[in-house]
Amino acid sequence: MVYYPTAKINIGLYVRNKRTDGYHNIQTLFFPLKLCDILEFIPDKSGTMRSDQLIITGHMIPGKPSDNLMVKACEKLREISDLPFFKIHLHKVIPLGAGLGGGSSDGAAMLKGIQKYARPLPSASIIQDLALSLGSDCPFFLQPICSFAYDRGQDLKHADINLKDYWISIFYPGINVSTSMAYQKVKIGQAPFPIEDSLSQPVESWRKMVYNAFEPEVFKLHPEIGALKDSLYKAGAVYASMSGSGSSVFGIFRNKMSWTGSLAKAHIWTEQV
Repeated sequence: MVYYPTAKINIGLYVRNKRTDGYHNIQTLFFPLKLCDILEFIPDKSGTMRSDQLIITGHMIPGKPSDNLMVKACEKLREISDLPFFKIHLHKVIPLGAGLGGGSSDGAAMLKGIQKYARPLPSASIIQDLALSLGSDCPFFLQPICSFAYDRGQDLKHADINLKDYWISIFYPGINVSTSMAYQKVKIGQAPFPIEDSLSQPVESWRKMVYNAFEPEVFKLHPEIGALKDSLYKAGAVYASMSGSGSSVFGIFRNKMSWTGSLAKAHIWTEQV
């Protein structure tokens, strides 16, 4: 089976408060991209395998295979159902530590793909719960459509955001920002405007109304990320922001742009909405 786990960007990201379970309640818009990894897996029909086998090409992922969310997805479902072992090949295109959700998307795609092999077949609610146990934004990637996200990120509401005919360009400065570090330093508080109201306004007004709460502290630690955002506005972006806890930055443009210099080196993806 071959799947194409997609990336996402956050348009607006506010951290409302810290929960008693150690997680944080957020408000954001998850906007899916066409940028994707390539995931292939084959079930062991012989019954001779004693563990899942993982091969990664493209961007390398540090750590043990057992730490990977795709392998964890198999293990979690195997705890409640009979499930074969799998040979897994991931071609990694989405960069790591970029705030684009690549790891979560891979884990969700794996969980979604293997559920048909489980006996008994798991319900949709069980798959949702398992996805949330993998990561806060994994439930979104089970069905990645433009959505407002609340609580940990699993409370999803379809969002009708009109970016038709705009172009989105993604830039990755080659920096891996630690999500846990970003949450330790982020300023917690309510958004100045409800995110649904802000994003219902014309895109040109978002620059003054919609922001990512992680930016101030991340930009202090990595000024080059803040400089990248400034460069996008100078290049003509109607809106620019860091995605997630960083380090990627995206710009929304009226027209397809050609990149030179430092922007060309950081550019990884452009698509028309």
